[in-house]
Amino acid sequence: MILLNDPRTRRRRLGVAAAAAGLLAALLTAAPATATPDPGDAPTARKEVSNSAQAEARQAIGNGEIPGQDEIVHSRNIEHLANIPKDALPGTNSDLAFQGKYAFAGNYDGFRVFDISNPRSPKTVAQVLCPGSQNDVSVSGDLLFLSTDSSRSDSSCNSTTQPTTEKSSWEGMKVFDISDKTNPKYVAAVETACGSHTHSLVPERKNVYIYVSSYSPNAAFPDCQPPHDGISVIKVPRNAPEKAAVVDFPVLFPGEGPDGGGNPGAPTNPGVSKTTGCHDITVLQSQDLAAGACMGDGILMSIKDPEHPKVIDRVQDNVNFAFWHSATFNQKANKVVFTDELGGGVGATCNEATGPNRGADGIYDIVGKGDKRKLVFRSYFKIPRHQADTENCVAHNGSLIPVKGRDIMVQAWYQGGISVWDFTNSRHPKEIGYFERGPLTTDTLTTGGSWSAYYYNGYVYSNDIAKGFDVLKISDPRTDPAKRVRLPELNVQTQPDYFD
Repeated sequence: MILLNDPRTRRRRLGVAAAAAGLLAALLTAAPATATPDPGDAPTARKEVSNSAQAEARQAIGNGEIPGQDEIVHSRNIEHLANIPKDALPGTNSDLAFQGKYAFAGNYDGFRVFDISNPRSPKTVAQVLCPGSQNDVSVSGDLLFLSTDSSRSDSSCNSTTQPTTEKSSWEGMKVFDISDKTNPKYVAAVETACGSHTHSLVPERKNVYIYVSSYSPNAAFPDCQPPHDGISVIKVPRNAPEKAAVVDFPVLFPGEGPDGGGNPGAPTNPGVSKTTGCHDITVLQSQDLAAGACMGDGILMSIKDPEHPKVIDRVQDNVNFAFWHSATFNQKANKVVFTDELGGGVGATCNEATGPNRGADGIYDIVGKGDKRKLVFRSYFKIPRHQADTENCVAHNGSLIPVKGRDIMVQAWYQGGISVWDFTNSRHPKEIGYFERGPLTTDTLTTGGSWSAYYYNGYVYSNDIAKGFDVLKISDPRTDPAKRVRLPELNVQTQPDYFD
């Protein structure tokens, strides 16, 4: 294991070849309009890169500028405690949720339950086969919720792929009873328009509301007709989850015509995704707020009435943001971090050719009060370590590290690894720790790396697309106070009030 403690040694001059620039141009112009961000239902095909890019990667490894293939490097304040490889579920690893001593790890083939009572030695207690991308996962009480965003023959866990043009095809939300963590039981399914790419919970005592994000309608898809431009709201009675049903479909981007009222994308805004729905929503229930990352738009919503959320502000960045992917509030609810998933999660965008402002985080202050609050841009943050052109790398899922008086976040960057960074000064964010592996290959652009990296009860947990489940420990005076914060449950897209 190599420790690279001086970040200056990692500011590499990779990605400056003409071939790399051509790849970047293709990502900026084609990917947002035609590709579904985040790896798809089928395994991602490897993509050959130019001979010069291959030579650059090998030279960078030889010079010690990037870690070797599969080699692990990290800052001094990060310790790698454990890795649990994939087992019965060979698909793409996706999101994470937590409850008590358990972690729930999504996978395109189903989900896996870990006992993390000993973070240095997690144990698998269940693996549930239930195919359907993305299998975004969250939990509340005795219920687990799973997103299906691929066209299936039916709603069962025995379903097979089926064309989206088939009216009988199914996509949506699945509900499991997890009162016995060793034996989850499938109890309900709710079909939603355009499926469920991600979902966010608004849990109440008797009911759990689910905000379902989906997008990319098409006139040829019977269950995903344009304009879409909204979210499905599902109500799940805790005592009768089999009665779960869609109770509303609020249109967040009203507008006349077949395209609705969101960002029009290209050619009006070249390189920017057309808004046809939301990718992800984060709710801050203690403040009755939600932030939506909606393809070409970022939005702030009031959720005082959870069945009928309403947009109170909307922003665009048609210069540096290609695809608004996810959102994170700070504890005081006066900032939001939005991520830009340039290249759909399968592109090599952490290089000098792309630069520091694309495929990055955008930090926004929330100013004003009540329904007059506004999102005001302050700065961008991107990891300072350039990656090889064979490594998919872009801003992805992360969470707060709960420290009073500071805004610190841990975040996944696919093959860029995991970054711990401070945005207390929203105009001047800075990285304070990192963990990453070397490239999966040095001759092809292959999808891998950390999908989600979240802080939970003293440790960082990561679900690596290819390598499995990782546990990290951060020891730093700036983050150590967070170890005193203990939560009974964590769904990162339902941000808790850590200090209530």
